[in-house]
Formats: sequence, structure tokens, C-alpha cells
Amino acid sequence: MAINYQVKQGDCISSIAFENGFFPDTIWNHPNNAQLKEKRKNPNVLMPGDMVFIPDKRVKEVSEPTNQVHKFRMKNVPAKLRIQFLIEDEPRANVAYELIVDGTLVSKPGDCSDSAGFVSCSLLPDAKEGMLTMIEDGIKTEYALVFGQLNPVDEITGIQQRLFNLGHYFGTIDGKLSEELEEAIIEFQEDFGLQVNGALNMETKNKLLSVHDFD
Repeated sequence: MAINYQVKQGDCISSIAFENGFFPDTIWNHPNNAQLKEKRKNPNVLMPGDMVFIPDKRVKEVSEPTNQVHKFRMKNVPAKLRIQFLIEDEPRANVAYELIVDGTLVSKPGDCSDSAGFVSCSLLPDAKEGMLTMIEDGIKTEYALVFGQLNPVDEITGIQQRLFNLGHYFGTIDGKLSEELEEAIIEFQEDFGLQVNGALNMETKNKLLSVHDFD
């Protein structure tokens, strides 16, 4: 039965589709979700309270000869994780790492970040949390990861989250304007050659998106 689903913190189109037996594109591109698609732009960045239309399932029949083995591949599964690690704007390149997701080790022996400091791997669309440990010169650095929690850049919480991840903001993710948040915005604007005014203008939001929400 078709339903209107209210988004919770931690949801994204991929996880909602996976849990309801759909491909993400089926949900995201449904005409009933056109307004949400136009508003949010990115299927991985929803806001708690958003409404997502989930249609009825359609049965697909495939005719294949009996007494043979047939393989069927489900599209859009798994999801992809891609995250870049920098120290003073320099990539943490070719560093060994271990990644645990929802209590399961998903990395393989010998896995390392690439030359640009990126770690990339496949995840189930409904993954919730992980721990990534980078191991360099015998020193282990742990990074706690939370999947599906990023809010839209049009929300104050979305600004705070991105500035926190980029190392500019260290306050509470509370959706409130504050002197600490303004200082973080100014620091970000200075680092990227923007007009320095501490304002959440479109230029600053677009730069945040391009720096943080890369493809």
C-alpha cells in the first residue's frame, strides 16, 4: 500500500528505498516526490519531518528456462562511502586503515587511502554508524562515523555540521546562530577567498556544498 513516510534523523532516500524494497531512483524520481526533490536537490540530504511518498510495489515477472542456474543482480545496492582525510590541507595519502560498520569489519588487509587522502568502500544503504581507524607510523587515529545524519545546507544545523566536519566549528549542533558559529563562518570565508562578513549568504553556502558535499 502506498504511504507518505515522515523522514527521521538518519534517513536518506537510499535507506528508505532499501527498507521498503525499492531502488532509490524509483522513490526519488516519483512524480509525487517532485517538490521534495526540487527543495532538497540531494537524495542523501533530507531533513527530519520531510515527507517522502512510497508507492505500491509492482510485481515483475521474468521468464527463464527451468533446470538452470540464473543470477539476478539488484541495482543500487550497496551504497558508497567516500570520505577525504586532510591534515593542514594536505591529504593523508596511502595510509592504512581499518573500517568497522555497524559492528562488522568491512575493510580488507592492506586497504589504504588513495593519493588524495580518500577512503572509498561499499556499504549497505541502511548503515548507521562506523569507526574508521587510520594507522600511520604505528600510531592509530580513530574517527567515529555516523551515516545519514547530514542536514540540508539551508538549515543552520546543516551549516554547523559541515563546518564541524571541515574543522572550523566545534560548538553544539543546535540550529542556533551564535558568536562561535559566526567566527567559524568567517574562518571558512577567509580560507576560501570569499567576502568575509560572517553571513550565511548564498556564496558561502555554495562553497560549503562544493567543498564538503563532493561527488
